[in-house]
Order: sequence, then C-alpha cells, then structure tokens
Amino acid sequence: MTSSQPLDQNAALPEPDARASRELTLRGEGVVLRPGPQDDRPLREAVEASLSRYFDHLDGSSVTDLYAMVMAEVEAPLLASVLDHTQGNQTRAAEMLGLNRGTLRKKLKHHGLI
Repeated sequence: MTSSQPLDQNAALPEPDARASRELTLRGEGVVLRPGPQDDRPLREAVEASLSRYFDHLDGSSVTDLYAMVMAEVEAPLLASVLDHTQGNQTRAAEMLGLNRGTLRKKLKHHGLI
C-alpha cells in the first residue's frame, strides 16, 4: 500500500508471523534489536547475534545490568512457552524447568502470566 492509497477498514489483517512470536528481543538505551530472518538457528546463535547488534548500537555508551536485562527478556517467553506446552499444568511446567512449583508461580506472577 502506498501513502496515496486509502486504508481499507474492512481489509483482513495479515496473520501474525510465527517467526515474530519466537524472536528474541533485547531492549536497552531505546534500541530494540532482533535476530535476522534465520529463525531455524540455535538459540545460542540468536542470542549472540542480538547481543552483537546491541553492542554495535551502543555507540560508546556504557551499559549496566546487562545480565538482568537479558534474563528478563528470555525468562518470560521461556515460561510462557513451557506453560503452553504443558497446557497450563504448572506442576508439569515446574518439573520441566527444574523449578519448585512455588518458584514457578512467583515467576509467572512477576511476568504477568497468571
């Protein structure tokens, strides 16, 4: 659609890209970074690529609490995915994650997942 074309209010919205729901996003200093279109690469490579781009965009700025920032970005989708996989069964999810069920519930509440 170009800017000269009117917006069709009845047009169907595109289906969300499954890749978009699985990509790792790092936020910091007002920058949102995502891995490229290679969705089938290992998580380790996606994290490395995201962090590399993050550091490139820092442009000499300092950063603190990077560990906490990355963990906060990764933990929520991890918990959501495992909970989805276990069809909401928190006991099974806790077992899969190697967490105490109470710890899992605390983390789920922290991330607004329950």
